[in-house]
Amino acid sequence: MAATAPVTGPDGGAGTPLPRRVGGALRAAVRRGEVLRILGGVGALLPLAALLLILVALLFEAIPAIRINGLHFFYKSVWNEGTGYNAVIVNTGGVKHLSGADYGALPEIVGTLQTSLIALIVGVPISIGSALFIVERLPRQLANAIGVFLELLAGIPSVIIGLWGTLTFGPFISRDITPVIARNMPDVPVLNYFRGSTGNGQGLLTSGLVLAIMIIPIVAATSRDLIRQVPILPREGAIALGMSDAQCARRVTLPWVGSGIIGAVVLGLGRALGETMAVAMCCGFAVGAVASNIYTTMTTISATIVLDLDTAFLDGTGFAVRTLAELALVLMVITLAVNVAARWLVRRVSGTALPVGRGV
Repeated sequence: MAATAPVTGPDGGAGTPLPRRVGGALRAAVRRGEVLRILGGVGALLPLAALLLILVALLFEAIPAIRINGLHFFYKSVWNEGTGYNAVIVNTGGVKHLSGADYGALPEIVGTLQTSLIALIVGVPISIGSALFIVERLPRQLANAIGVFLELLAGIPSVIIGLWGTLTFGPFISRDITPVIARNMPDVPVLNYFRGSTGNGQGLLTSGLVLAIMIIPIVAATSRDLIRQVPILPREGAIALGMSDAQCARRVTLPWVGSGIIGAVVLGLGRALGETMAVAMCCGFAVGAVASNIYTTMTTISATIVLDLDTAFLDGTGFAVRTLAELALVLMVITLAVNVAARWLVRRVSGTALPVGRGV
């Protein structure tokens, strides 16, 4: 007969002894649980560690550029690497750079924010409207089929969308759409930004619309899954009280999943802020100047980094590459600030007492 080990009962006295094999199995299960807990903790810390490593690496590379470029890096509209036949290497405060090198990131920062804003203005209403239509109007089988196409569209590489935007979409917009808008737009403040030469299809408007097309599948697919989780009873109750479908969507459905939709919009905004190849192919890459109207060529932070990297390696001092690292650090700070603001907004929305509006 197998030996047994004494155990303690619930009241502190002697309990029924467990077989040695059962006790060994319990100890092995506890050890496995501890291992899984440790692995889970390491996995949870890896994203934070990766973020900190990226920030530290960018900051280390960008410190010499920050010292030389100074605060004017954020409000000057110039991008001069100092390369040329007469360029010589100079030393300023222990940092080597080419004479005449002067950098200002205002056009890149403004271009990044402008294209992302256009993408949100165009893409978010279309995404939420299409999600509502798919869930509440289409038959189940057709809705599932359209959902598959949404997910396929989200997986298309950005370089393909950029090529389409450059060769087809941009010329179509500049030839058939924007001339009508530019001719008929009133010459008043704000609206006169839509007047002027419409260009050849590369510029701010084309880049923003291409980004809108890229974020629509992300926001629409996420919003569709959220709207499907709204219970049917609140919606039926709203309809029974006399609300129209639009009022029901605005006062019941969307408030119920408001925090989730904000998260979906932030996902799309993150894609728009950091998108590189599609914007680089559609923006026209005009460095050193803020777009004079919505049709003018421009650039963004990510497009400048990818298109200027080869040239930056040729200055012989590494200062141009360090300036690009500073530019990347600015983009990362903008992205983190947007995400922090979004988390604060989600907490405000999710803290409401009722998931409905003010009533009928």
